[in-house]
Amino acid sequence: MLDAVRSNAQDGPSVIAVTCRSNDFRATPRHSHARGQLIAANSGLLTIDTDQERLVVPPSHAIWVPPGQPHSLRSHGPFDGWSVYVAAAQIQLPARALVIQVSALLRAAVLRAAGWSAAIQLEAAQARVLAVILDEIAALPGEKLALPLPAERRLKKIAQAIADDPADSRTLLQWAQWAAIAPRTLTRRFAAETGMPLSEWRQRARLLRALELLAAGKPVTSIALELGYDSLSAFIAMFRRALGVSPSRYLSEKAD
Repeated sequence: MLDAVRSNAQDGPSVIAVTCRSNDFRATPRHSHARGQLIAANSGLLTIDTDQERLVVPPSHAIWVPPGQPHSLRSHGPFDGWSVYVAAAQIQLPARALVIQVSALLRAAVLRAAGWSAAIQLEAAQARVLAVILDEIAALPGEKLALPLPAERRLKKIAQAIADDPADSRTLLQWAQWAAIAPRTLTRRFAAETGMPLSEWRQRARLLRALELLAAGKPVTSIALELGYDSLSAFIAMFRRALGVSPSRYLSEKAD
């Protein structure tokens, strides 16, 4: 969304905001830049992969990527969104990738700044808008729309298999046998490295895949079956526990 020279430059404005619209889906291969980046879509869904986790962001949220963090990005459908690039010297923000909910104030400030982001010498009023953007990014809470990946080789092999096919119903014992790791070691180390037990991690993987499928227009019943749920009600209950609303309500709220 911003050329490599500007996304790596530390001089110029402390914050550069840009907007982008495309009739095609957006897929950016693995890369990094010297500036931190906050990226969001006005519609549809974005998925960002880092070395440590997979993050999914709906239109009401944005993803913060810290400076120097390798990542790849893809949109689910045509891309219409915005991005903010923050000079490293100005950053007092999270040191890891994070999904945050976008406030109306942050969105308005970003769209205002996108109109004059090429300016080198900012007026006082413009500098205050950039300060609002930084304050909002720092203040907004993180959301549970990330899938942390373990670092240990065998655990990462299990995690990647589940992420690729969240419907896989193998038990913890079966996963341990498949990856040649002791069940107790799997239980202990997976929780230590991801911050959650394997069962909860698998449920998170199913939730994120459900968001992707919802964004692609798949019927809720088909999604429930594709993710391995025995009944539609079980899938809806999981979704409501995680996000506070049913899948159909979630879709209608994102369309508003």
